[in-house]
Amino acid sequence: MQDELTVKIESLSNLGYGIARDNGLVIFVENACPEDIARIKITKRNKSFCNAKVIEVIEPSPHRVKPFCAMQKVCGACQLQFIDYNYQLELKKHIVEDAMKKIAGLDIKINNVISSPDVREYRHKIQYPVAQTKVSKRFLAGYYKIGTHEIVNIKHCPIQPEICDKIIDFIREKAPEFNISAYDEKTHKGLLRHVIIRNSVSNGKNLVVLVINSDKTSLEIQNLAQAIYNEFEAVSGVCVNFNTKRTNVIQGEISKLAAGEDFIEEKILDKTFIIGANTFFQVNPKSAENIFRYVKNYIAENFDNPTVLDAYAGITAFGICVSDVCEKVVSVEENTDSCTLAEKSIELNNIKNVEINNCDAGEFFAREKRKFDVIILDPPRKGCTTESLDNAIRLSKGKIIYVSCNPATLARDLKYLTEKGAIVESIQPFDMFCHTYHIENAVVISLN
Repeated sequence: MQDELTVKIESLSNLGYGIARDNGLVIFVENACPEDIARIKITKRNKSFCNAKVIEVIEPSPHRVKPFCAMQKVCGACQLQFIDYNYQLELKKHIVEDAMKKIAGLDIKINNVISSPDVREYRHKIQYPVAQTKVSKRFLAGYYKIGTHEIVNIKHCPIQPEICDKIIDFIREKAPEFNISAYDEKTHKGLLRHVIIRNSVSNGKNLVVLVINSDKTSLEIQNLAQAIYNEFEAVSGVCVNFNTKRTNVIQGEISKLAAGEDFIEEKILDKTFIIGANTFFQVNPKSAENIFRYVKNYIAENFDNPTVLDAYAGITAFGICVSDVCEKVVSVEENTDSCTLAEKSIELNNIKNVEINNCDAGEFFAREKRKFDVIILDPPRKGCTTESLDNAIRLSKGKIIYVSCNPATLARDLKYLTEKGAIVESIQPFDMFCHTYHIENAVVISLN
């Protein structure tokens, strides 16, 4: 095969690469849109496929648009921003269809993707790694360049609120003044590893988390935290997270308050949630609200005062949102901080029918005897274990709602459930991560 060749892009892979073929060999092409005719350069060869990048778009796809961010080609955060948004939704639907057919063996209609209410400034949690230049020791903060751990220094990111850019820029300037060094993953030296910001849609407040390569808060980090809190009225608090492990995992298990308050509040539907430094919450709250509304409406329309199990519950967002159409909600979450904040949110919303269980979902499933009208499964990207799926079947009176951010592991788990006799009633995709290949799905499953 030649190093350079001209191809037509046929489709999009589940990881956002354009797919072309040359003499039957599959080529995955970066920054390529279906229907592009492009000159490409092979960057990596394998026995069954090749990787490539676009040198020149000879004839652009009718769906190709100019990215609204100047950094799109080098920043790895928005893989699909050069494709018009409506077509992005079509491509994501195809990704789900493909996973269901090839992995689950299901020939089922996939509903059209429900779009995100916002396609800019939609991302309300950012996680920036930091570094320093070798000579000037200037601080860099941003997302990684595609396929590398080289930081793209992001001054303005149009998919997140503008206040986040201002906070990050302040940290870039002030960290050296406080004699704070940036972490170097190659040497495992340096103090500041990541900056995380959680921004509230409902009130605009921000919780800043400084992730450090230490097990205690130094005076320098404390001074930086206080400076951030003093500078920005929109910052409700600054926390320090301790992560001394030589790992790609961003946060350690423990965070401590350094200035202000250690939480922000967010409103979803008519409920108020308390979100902390170490708790999971959706990065796109407005799109998440669409999912919560969808699940709540399904339960309200199909059940009369049901009992619901909310598994892998996080801060019990699903359980709290559906509580007023249920007799009882039982929540299961292994993260202690999430359970503590869930209890505070339950009290804040004056909810009386939600039970919190702080334990591993698999362990809870194995010992639980009660049966539930509806089981909501919302696992991490890796999906559920077969043991958890078996126990979900055992504890369900007939309905499971499976919410997933990973079509591949979702399809794998649906294959397992259907082999056990389950029937997939419907699959509804939601666009949670605009301009990326990621897609969220809510699946209604019936059990015989």
